[in-house]
Amino acid sequence: MKNYLRNWDVMRFIRLALGVAIMIQGFIMKDWSFVVIGAAFSLMPIFNIGCCANSCKQTSTRSNPSPSKTIEETTYEEIR
Repeated sequence: MKNYLRNWDVMRFIRLALGVAIMIQGFIMKDWSFVVIGAAFSLMPIFNIGCCANSCKQTSTRSNPSPSKTIEETTYEEIR
């Protein structure tokens, strides 16, 4: 659990709090569409889905930089 929370930043906690607040408001109003939307917004920071506030840089889906390729000299042939 400690390793899981290590990559969390402030924006991720805010997103989770807002999702939970939307869910609670949906339960109070008995509006189940708000509960579903709040659940979706709560699951996004939990699973780190989406790129809110540049959180994509911390995901495990980072692309590895491609190995540097050698640049080949291009030769051109003039056609008349």
